[in-house]
Amino acid sequence: MVSMSEKKEGQRVFGRVKWFDPVKGFGFVVSDEGGPDILLHANVLRNFGQSSVADDSGIEVVVQATARGMQALEVLRIEPPEIGEAPPLTELDVHALQPVDDIPLEPARVKWFDKVKGFGFANIFGKPEDIFIHVEVLRRSGFADLQPGEAIGVRVVDGRRGRMALVVTSWDRALRAG
Repeated sequence: MVSMSEKKEGQRVFGRVKWFDPVKGFGFVVSDEGGPDILLHANVLRNFGQSSVADDSGIEVVVQATARGMQALEVLRIEPPEIGEAPPLTELDVHALQPVDDIPLEPARVKWFDKVKGFGFANIFGKPEDIFIHVEVLRRSGFADLQPGEAIGVRVVDGRRGRMALVVTSWDRALRAG
């Protein structure tokens, strides 16, 4: 095993997000191999197409040793945190669900999201109705927060009170997935 201090610039590292604060504009990653925390700056995350990432998400980054410690240069992949058997959201009509992969991924723009309230709304391009986004869906999708105007991909189902997102992805990730 190669220690973090022996890694060369541009080394790929797999790990977990220790924490990320979009207001502060940074957070830290812990390598699966151990070693010092890796700084994850908001600009590096935005280059990947996300404005936030949920704590404990799996992450693959390219790192560089700097005078201030290890720093992520590029995010290559983010996997949502392992949640286990979470109960279904009460707003969802679970009897009407089809397999998630069968639901089309649609382009949307965040209208607003309030992490404290635990929800927000987005609009699918070209459609006037609001799409409800619950904070738990966001977390299950690997996000911690959303910013107004942020482009996202959503898989939407009909809930008891209207349309709601079942899955949220960064729009860049949705484009790469085809």
